Amino acid sequence: MNVENQQGHKGPDGNSIVLSCEALVRDFEEGGRKLHVLRGLNFQVRAGERVAVIGESGVGKTTLLQLLGGLDLPTTGKVCVQGQDLATISDKQRGKLRNQALGFVYQFHHLLPEFSALENVAMPLLVRREAASDALEEAAELLQKVGLSERMTHRPGQLSGGERQRTAVARALITRPAVVLADEPTGNLDHATGERVFDLMLDLNREFGASLVVVTHDTHLAGRMDRTVMLENGLLVENRGDPGNG
Repeated sequence: MNVENQQGHKGPDGNSIVLSCEALVRDFEEGGRKLHVLRGLNFQVRAGERVAVIGESGVGKTTLLQLLGGLDLPTTGKVCVQGQDLATISDKQRGKLRNQALGFVYQFHHLLPEFSALENVAMPLLVRREAASDALEEAAELLQKVGLSERMTHRPGQLSGGERQRTAVARALITRPAVVLADEPTGNLDHATGERVFDLMLDLNREFGASLVVVTHDTHLAGRMDRTVMLENGLLVENRGDPGNG
């Protein structure tokens, strides 16, 4: 599959491709031998699209997400975010692009324990040196959207697991990113709380128009996405039927 890398390139359905990778290879050295984790993988995500990535443990789903998010660089091949090849820009430019175009939600919330929920959500805007008053105002609006208007001043240690994940979702969206990358976002929550957090993510996906790429073992959650791809033998396979065993 050839992947166009110019910003504004349209997919077959007319939607812009906001995230893509072409011939993506990632090898690791372990104990003197080379491990081939990703073997020439191709992938595209269109604007507003919701994609689940499933696969057995240890096949490289988190590695893929780190490459898509510019947190790691491929051995060969390329990842493009809004038309920019992450490997051909500087670390500073890559960090700026991540801040502007990508949001991240992890299985473990990765909130800063010394800051309040409000400050945690505002942090991506503060990092880009926006006025603190504006950043905090936007953070307050998002926390209200995720149902945490009464918990804004609480630190992560004072929040429940579901509240921490809702805070993390708000933080991921505050920059109005093109794509949110989520790694097992409900994996550390009980079923009911996980469902509520996932419902919230889908609602905000529709409201903000950000594409959503979710790595999950939960086949029920995967089935609620626009499409599901399975990572196996270092390649992504389009899963057109039941998501299987994740």
